[in-house]
Amino acid sequence: MKSTPRNSRPNSRCNSHLAGSAALATMLFAGLLTGLFTGPALAQEAKLDSGDTAWMLTSTALVLMMTIPGLALFYGGMVRKKNVLATVMQSFAVTCLMTVLWMVIGYSLAFTDGGDFNAFVGGLDQVFLRGIGVDSLSGTIPESVFMTFQMTFAIITPALITGAFADRMKFSSMLVFLGAWMILVYAPVTHWVWGGGFLGEAGVLDFAGGTVVHINAGIAGLVTAIVLGKRKGYGSENMAPHNLTLSVIGASLLWVGWFGFNAGSAVAADGAAGMAMAVTQVATATAALAWMFAEWMARGKPSVLGIISGAVAGLVAITPASGYVDPMGALFIGLIAGVVCFWGATTLKNWIGYDDSLDAFGVHGVGGTVGAVLTGVFAVEAIGGTPGMLEGNAGQVLTQITGIGATIIYSGIATLVLLKIIGAFMGLRVDEETEIGGLDINLHGETVH
Repeated sequence: MKSTPRNSRPNSRCNSHLAGSAALATMLFAGLLTGLFTGPALAQEAKLDSGDTAWMLTSTALVLMMTIPGLALFYGGMVRKKNVLATVMQSFAVTCLMTVLWMVIGYSLAFTDGGDFNAFVGGLDQVFLRGIGVDSLSGTIPESVFMTFQMTFAIITPALITGAFADRMKFSSMLVFLGAWMILVYAPVTHWVWGGGFLGEAGVLDFAGGTVVHINAGIAGLVTAIVLGKRKGYGSENMAPHNLTLSVIGASLLWVGWFGFNAGSAVAADGAAGMAMAVTQVATATAALAWMFAEWMARGKPSVLGIISGAVAGLVAITPASGYVDPMGALFIGLIAGVVCFWGATTLKNWIGYDDSLDAFGVHGVGGTVGAVLTGVFAVEAIGGTPGMLEGNAGQVLTQITGIGATIIYSGIATLVLLKIIGAFMGLRVDEETEIGGLDINLHGETVH
């Protein structure tokens, strides 16, 4: 936060005590009048900062790049060739749909005062972005920029869920499900943490979306994968990625875009943004190496898919912590996240037996949980204003677990209810012939040759 400079007046010597007293009385009287009639308004008046605005415009573009083209290519390269167009289509269509829904109602539900229900959801004061003009400010930036920045989060969160049900969900049902999910799940959880709701008031630390984005999407992905069931041929057919080059490009775009995601969440071009950028880089690189070496030890070879998955796991885990930890904390968060997410995407998935096609839960659900807990461990008071367990505040870990639990319970139950309702009216899964033949040709009438 930038402080407004205080006006100061140089001291002067008076030739007499009387003159000094008179001058002091005049100054106090003038100050009293100024405070009564103009002082508070001037002190509280928001002022646009062009540097902050420029950074937030840049961050907004970076986060949008994370979904299209980043996530589209990352997911598109990991599916089989017959489903690549359907997969990238999901990311592109979700971007369009969430943009409109966020403008119509999502932003208002997330960031306005909900009155008697404010602990849980915002109100309808800004539906259709009512009241946002060229002069409207949110802190030191235009509210239009803040709204669009938050829109990019509302875009990528439901897009992440598509990785869990790749290859088998009806396109029409996907649009209805994710549209309803953004309004009924994402917007309220965002309000809980960032919009004045009960988790933020309780002191849950989530700088850029560990609970709001990753745990929320990861749990929804897990529930969807279980409800839809396994892909045809899962466990017996080769379902290896058809083009890892696309996935490497996508992961690289995600990595670069994530600086807007995390450093942009400072909502200012300041030291907090700089530290968020630094710890994001450290955690991502460490997690990529940790996953790579864990896989190397377990399977004998370090895979391309492994190192890029590890990088994304590190990005996920550092997200809630990025405004609260130092580089040493980021190093440990990356190390732990890389190993735990490798376990989650392999051993845990095999134990439970669900078919999370592109490991949306294994990376985002598990990684988000790891990062949220470790934020409570490694938080540094000198950086984010709140000490963590290592600085004597063990209770912060319990606070973090409360936020994790609330998100898991609500997202899981609400997702299940939405799926059951949509499934009853529209059906959720494509028929067997469509799935075997491929979604590209059967749903979109196009193929990649």
